[in-house]
Amino acid sequence: MADYYDRLGVGRDASTEDIKKAYRKLALKYHPDRNEGSKEAEARFKEVTEAYEVLRDSEKRTTYDRFGEQGLRGGPGSPGFGGFDFADAIEVFMRDFGGFAGFEEIFGGRRGQRGGRDAGKGQTLRVRLPLTLREVSTGVTKKIRVALLDSCGTCGGSGAAPGSSPVPCRNCGGSGEERQVQRSVFGQFVSVAPCRVCGGEGRIVEAPCDSCRGEGRVREEKELDVEVPPGVSSENFLTLRGQGNAGPRGGPRGDIIVLLEVQDDPRFKRDGENLLFELPITFTQAALGDQVEVPTVDGTVRLTIPAGIQSGEVLRMRGQGLPGLHGRGRGDQMVRLRIWTPQKLSKDQERILKELREQEEPPPEDAVRGEDRGFWSRVKDAFS
Repeated sequence: MADYYDRLGVGRDASTEDIKKAYRKLALKYHPDRNEGSKEAEARFKEVTEAYEVLRDSEKRTTYDRFGEQGLRGGPGSPGFGGFDFADAIEVFMRDFGGFAGFEEIFGGRRGQRGGRDAGKGQTLRVRLPLTLREVSTGVTKKIRVALLDSCGTCGGSGAAPGSSPVPCRNCGGSGEERQVQRSVFGQFVSVAPCRVCGGEGRIVEAPCDSCRGEGRVREEKELDVEVPPGVSSENFLTLRGQGNAGPRGGPRGDIIVLLEVQDDPRFKRDGENLLFELPITFTQAALGDQVEVPTVDGTVRLTIPAGIQSGEVLRMRGQGLPGLHGRGRGDQMVRLRIWTPQKLSKDQERILKELREQEEPPPEDAVRGEDRGFWSRVKDAFS
């Protein structure tokens, strides 16, 4: 299995800037437009870009450092989630370096050429998917309804009326490109841009289809299944590759980006894979101890309250939190105890408490030590 650091020629302690510099150097070296379309160079370009896309992102890099390439597979937003192809590599390169002056000339008008190809690709859709904490705990397959542009059934997506077909563009001869020779400080280069007549498609529809008016696609509603893995959060998203809008006149489909929105559960506070729950108890429960039923995200669990516990102390319920992404164990549920004081007492309760008061001893001087610390600090102490 390849090592992403080796691909870029950097050490595991390399900074983000070092990673970016190393990638830029290799990307320029293996860019297909500098290697006459070499398949070997194209493969190397894709490999170094995939490595860069992981190591430039602190979260993906941490996952890779801990679990290797396998840990990224199936993870939302990672290259391994839906495959990482050459088109993705070009998009990453142009995203981070395409804005530098002179790159269009250096790479023979690559940006314009790619723009022509992308014009035939369907637009990527974004949909929001609400999730409950219970669904995050177990993982879930949910159905979503989306309105998208689908291939026209009348013309088969060609855009041409039945009995006819698109004809090659007379301006570009069907190539979809117009070439111009340009001179720069680097010498003479050929600039390639999409054809102005056909928009880079290479074909023209002379007799448009009546159903889609020559577009090759019609609007429809579809129901899709979305498989949500356990342990996701609102920072994650899923990519349904090739399930978005169909491209015009037979162009490739775009993607669907599913933005996850985990709804708040009023019972819990979430801290990554751990859940925090506050439990009110009576004075006698705190003094004598007890066993109580505590709600969890998946049901209820019996918890033992030790005798003499103080208000604000935290008990840990191991394995009752949320699962980690990629099956990396499960978090805990932390239970913070609060002694509840009744506001109204019956005569018997008042009598008993007065008798108890006569037997009580004053609390020790250090009883309030540390009471000014916050809840989160105590939780961290409990974990450590």
